[in-house]
Amino acid sequence: MRQHLGRILLGLAVLAVFVGHAARFYELGIVTRLDHVLYDTRLRLTAPGGVDDRIVILDIDERSLATPGLGRWPWGRDVMAALVTRLFDRYGAALVAFDVVNGEPDRSSGLPVLERLAAGELKDAREFHEALGRLRPQLDNDGRFAAALKDRPVILGFYFTSPESEASGALPAPVLDARVFRGRPIAFARYQGYGANLPQFQQATLGAGHFTPLVDEDGIIRRVPMLAEYKGEYYEPLSLAVFRALAGQPKVEAGFAPEGRFLARGYAGLEWLEVGPRRIPLDANAAALVPYRGKVRSFPYVSAADLFHDRVPVERIKGRVVLVGASAPGLVDLRATPVGTAYPGVEIHANLIAGMLDGSIKQRPAYVVGAEVLLLLAFGLTLALVLPLLSPLRATLASAAALALVAALNVAVWTQADTALPLAAGVLMIIALFAANMSYGYFVETRSKRQFAELFGQYVPPELVDEMARDPAQYSMEGKNEVLTVLFTDIRGFTSIAEGFDPKALAAFLNEFLTAMSLVIRTHRGTLDKYMGDAIMAFWGAPVADPQHARHALAAALAMQAELARLNPAFRARGWPEIRIGIGLNTGPMSVGDMGSKLRKAYTVMGDAVNLASRLEGLTKAYGAGIIVGQATREAVPGMVFRELDRVRVKGKDAPVAIYEPVGAENEVGRERMEELKLWAQALKAYRAGSWEQAELILFNLQRLYPGAPLYSLYAERVARYRQASPGPEWDGVTAFETK
Repeated sequence: MRQHLGRILLGLAVLAVFVGHAARFYELGIVTRLDHVLYDTRLRLTAPGGVDDRIVILDIDERSLATPGLGRWPWGRDVMAALVTRLFDRYGAALVAFDVVNGEPDRSSGLPVLERLAAGELKDAREFHEALGRLRPQLDNDGRFAAALKDRPVILGFYFTSPESEASGALPAPVLDARVFRGRPIAFARYQGYGANLPQFQQATLGAGHFTPLVDEDGIIRRVPMLAEYKGEYYEPLSLAVFRALAGQPKVEAGFAPEGRFLARGYAGLEWLEVGPRRIPLDANAAALVPYRGKVRSFPYVSAADLFHDRVPVERIKGRVVLVGASAPGLVDLRATPVGTAYPGVEIHANLIAGMLDGSIKQRPAYVVGAEVLLLLAFGLTLALVLPLLSPLRATLASAAALALVAALNVAVWTQADTALPLAAGVLMIIALFAANMSYGYFVETRSKRQFAELFGQYVPPELVDEMARDPAQYSMEGKNEVLTVLFTDIRGFTSIAEGFDPKALAAFLNEFLTAMSLVIRTHRGTLDKYMGDAIMAFWGAPVADPQHARHALAAALAMQAELARLNPAFRARGWPEIRIGIGLNTGPMSVGDMGSKLRKAYTVMGDAVNLASRLEGLTKAYGAGIIVGQATREAVPGMVFRELDRVRVKGKDAPVAIYEPVGAENEVGRERMEELKLWAQALKAYRAGSWEQAELILFNLQRLYPGAPLYSLYAERVARYRQASPGPEWDGVTAFETK
């Protein structure tokens, strides 16, 4: 056991890191993010799916806003009154809840103006006052809406804000007395402002609930506060208000853990709410997990326009809960959820209402912190003590078995006990313990800096050789698959240039060119692969890992063009011709290592991504571009502006690829250049759509504004050719190149 003490101590250190996170002493961001991912995955895999028609969403959609008599939002209160009346009297809705706020007085009828006249200039006009008295009930839209709400099962919605902002409207009565929680350290969702409904509407209804969810740090909505605190009072959400209205308005009572339960000091004990016969489980923030049924439209939608025109069958609404929400552009309340990144907020409330009706809300009480700590200690201590005693194969099997057991236990608790227990810390801890033991036990002979220089010195910059020598066990010349970035460049028209040199001058010319370009590659952490006559091949990301390999490769390509601009005047001074080069860059998976024959080997890269980079270099001449990069390289370098050149099908590849020309960093590209790129994007879109006249017009403007630009001339010729002879209905906008 003594010889394994180092490994055991390392394992205990790993365990301590994850236990500290689980105990909330600090937070490991990667663990929290993975926990969210795993929670969302479990939720999606176990969601019941299907459509729950007990709850209907009355949708204020784009068609509704375009319907005569309804018009743009917000609608007049006379329209809202007619909507409520229609839902109950014609369609027999069981309950109506609003996911919108009616917080401003309706002035559309002109009644406020008439009343000001009656109190001012026409104060003594008896006939005017009599007429106004007769008209007031018809013009008082807010009064008509309040009358429509009165004595009907209607729940209004309101929202909370934070930080502090102006409070408007009337809040409903708090759902619980604040004294219930006195002396209990509960982390309620606390707010400093709100937007609620006009007092006359609030007084006319059964109640109201907030529609303010909790947004986790990754921007996803998984929970809604069942008790939201505002100035020491506690308010229920829209979903709970609807559920209570359906259940006959039972009181809400706080459910605390029994006093005899073994709990950590300071545990608040609030674990559920008692609402009639139903228990609604709460987490540490007095929030409930939303039991999503599935993706968008897990509940039936009815357009408000169809409702007003009686195009909705009565049986679709009769006896059902109706939630009034909006999906029209500009009104849409879209949220990111585990089941969709553009999920209507009104469906969040619908899922919660359904979950309360079914009793299907998962629980995640505050005491799961203790449960997670105990699980980590049990598995962590076992593995920390056992893994150092096992062979690599048995350690791998033991770690895999522990992973499977932790996952199975978690899924069983999720499905059988309806409890959401954290999983990421256990998974990552087991992986970290295995990795730590394997790393600690892995032994290789140390290699000297001289050996590394012999192996890699001719390819890799000296500073990287020094870096590799500090940890030689990580590096070898054995072949492996990696995602790297590769560069090809050569001199355009080199054959005709070479004919003007004698052999000695040609060698001097090439040596100076290749030396200058190679120094640029080394300066940007590139690995020099080989020279092929006037061509250079280099790659980034191996043998020293470089997460920014695409960015460094692109920087090198731009620097090579800049270095060539500096070289050309010197070449002219010596009587040599000026030269231009084309550079192709591509990022992707490739094999890297010592490859060749028994007679000769070289540290190089091979693969489809490498071949594509070579083809891209060959395309620079066709498009008049100094540098062309592939799609993967473009995506790997955020913050850089690119101009899409084309989608091409190169020799040896059936699938088309998009090709781009780098323009410059976003903060360096001027406004005029950006406008040019926007205009070019319109031309390219018209070209691919086969709108030849539109494309020709835009290209004409581009050629007029930027005469001599080869790309615009190239496309103008193509458009002219296609106007004469259409490429046919099967044309996909891809340009095929049969040559290398």
